[in-house]
Amino acid sequence: MVVFAEPGPANTPAVLDLVGTRAPELGVETCLVATTSGATALKAADLLTGLKIVAVSHCSGFREPGHQELSAGDREQLEGRGVKVHTATHAFGTLGRAVRRNLGGYQVDEIMASTLRIFGQGTKVAVEIALMAADAGLVAADRAVISIGGTGQGADTALLLVPANTHDFFALRVQEILCKPA
Repeated sequence: MVVFAEPGPANTPAVLDLVGTRAPELGVETCLVATTSGATALKAADLLTGLKIVAVSHCSGFREPGHQELSAGDREQLEGRGVKVHTATHAFGTLGRAVRRNLGGYQVDEIMASTLRIFGQGTKVAVEIALMAADAGLVAADRAVISIGGTGQGADTALLLVPANTHDFFALRVQEILCKPA
């Protein structure tokens, strides 16, 4: 396992290099990449040739009502390069967040997200996008993938995991931590 001194986008090249090396060794065919603007997924498309890449982005309205952070042009560019793009509500931030915002108190999904963050924001993101991709049918819930997450922007975490559907969360299995920040 590689441990980065600090979280953040400066780790993106090292994460993608490590994934490019480990995926063939592990027999992994699919890589999930969290992406907000599309930049990290485009870098992955450049460097992770030979892997099926699924880019998972924020839902519309995440930062501000009606706004989609992944531009139509970047989505088109990703899809033109064979990258599947999935835009969906966060697995750990759906109705529970609405309840907290309006009524107070944390809900189970946000408690689970906070618990995963003890391993780092990128770990939470990597697990979450695996749930989202499985729910969309873009990855099988019985076949290992590498899931890449980050803290803020870029990538700083990569996990080898077997995804699960959100309603079957506890079937998800992290098999290896390829890298993460300290």
